[in-house]
Amino acid sequence: MLIIFVGLPGSGKTTIGRQMGRRLGLPFLDSDTVIEQRLGCSIREFFDREGEERFRDIEQNVLDDLSKYHHGVLSTGGGSVLRPLNRQNLHTRGKVVYLRSTPEEVFRRLKHDMQRPLLQVNDPQEKLRALFNERDPLYRETAHLVFETGRPSIKRLLNTIIAELDLDGFDTHPANANPSRT
Repeated sequence: MLIIFVGLPGSGKTTIGRQMGRRLGLPFLDSDTVIEQRLGCSIREFFDREGEERFRDIEQNVLDDLSKYHHGVLSTGGGSVLRPLNRQNLHTRGKVVYLRSTPEEVFRRLKHDMQRPLLQVNDPQEKLRALFNERDPLYRETAHLVFETGRPSIKRLLNTIIAELDLDGFDTHPANANPSRT
């Protein structure tokens, strides 16, 4: 069983993914964390030094490995859907959940996070709008399920996603789940 979260940076993929792993008793991985472990430096440092194309090559290799061999919950980087092979592999190897956040919501969540290279531009809101317009169709193409992240609390959104996965025939009650771990 593999549940994969996609969406813009700041859409809640890591937060919801980690909570889902706890709730279902499944291991959680964040592809960006795995990439940084393999690189031995931050994604930002590598991106600045080697460029986007080289970063996307490494990201593609990591996503290929994780989508083949990881059993549990996986959150992906915001640009993980840019390459067609990534979209295909994610879609066919797991149940992909798109956490759809508007550019305004993402800006509100991230405006104080100075570590995000995404926001280190003259007009971060315009940058987010451009990313949303470019990537929303790609996230939708990759996803099996789409959830708007605007208003619900994390707990409510998590409950809604789990209920929808159940309705969709995905077993969210693995034998090793520990219901007391919420």
